[in-house]
Amino acid sequence: MNILHSARLMLSPIHKEGYPFIALFFVLAVILGFFWQPLFWAGLGVTVWCAYFFRNPQRVVPLAVNVVLSPADGKVSFAGAVMPPEKLGLPQREMFRISIFMDIFSCHVNRIPVSGVVRAINYHEGHFFNAVLDKAGESNEANSLLLQTAYGEVGVVQIAGLVARRIVCWVKKGDSLAAGQRFGLIRFGSRLDVYLPLHTEILVGVGQKMVAGETVLARFAAAAGKVADSAEAAALQADNAPAAGEAEAAAGTADNENTAAPAGFAGAVDQGGDTAKTPEEDGEKPDFLHFRLD
Repeated sequence: MNILHSARLMLSPIHKEGYPFIALFFVLAVILGFFWQPLFWAGLGVTVWCAYFFRNPQRVVPLAVNVVLSPADGKVSFAGAVMPPEKLGLPQREMFRISIFMDIFSCHVNRIPVSGVVRAINYHEGHFFNAVLDKAGESNEANSLLLQTAYGEVGVVQIAGLVARRIVCWVKKGDSLAAGQRFGLIRFGSRLDVYLPLHTEILVGVGQKMVAGETVLARFAAAAGKVADSAEAAALQADNAPAAGEAEAAAGTADNENTAAPAGFAGAVDQGGDTAKTPEEDGEKPDFLHFRLD
């Protein structure tokens, strides 16, 4: 029983979206096997790959609340500041974009990168260029989600690829989603783009491997309200800088005027504001002839 339990833990469950494809490939393998036995084994191999493709593993989501998680398995193909395409319904201002390319061996179950509420979902029909190409983000069939989060608006875009012909999205407008939660699937090779506010700190680079729901893509500096408050405080500080400088200069002048010089120096000022006399002026000899400052 322990061996069976361990094997069950090692094997990922298969998503129900894959059942029809697995059955189809197996039936084709059996049919081809009647004509030539090696074709059966080849078809059986394709069936096993199909089951592996539609795997739906459990993931351990990080506990940090100010981080952005990878929405897909695969490799980072782009990370930088861009303007999002208008047709995707995302805010028309410069944002950070992180693109993750999924090949035919990646797990294609997609996950929410950061907790928030779905404000909009836009589906766009298009071409099926290789998803690794930059133009795929504007030309290919795509489905975009606009999330309202505590750190501002975040865009998540599912992009169909050269082989992919079907984008699946299980959520709807108004849904409240948690980071790491499954929200969709793309069949047979594709890409996911994440659009983030510019106050986000990017933590990954091109070519880095991602694990959906576990790998941290970026970190938010502060919540959206705190970012605005910080900007307002900085502006206030800049406005008050000249006044502060003047006050500091005035304080320095006052200190110089009120500072009493040591006894034994001509022209020293006493606390009453009158000029203090030196010992020589009083006809007395000084108590010391020499002094040294260490």
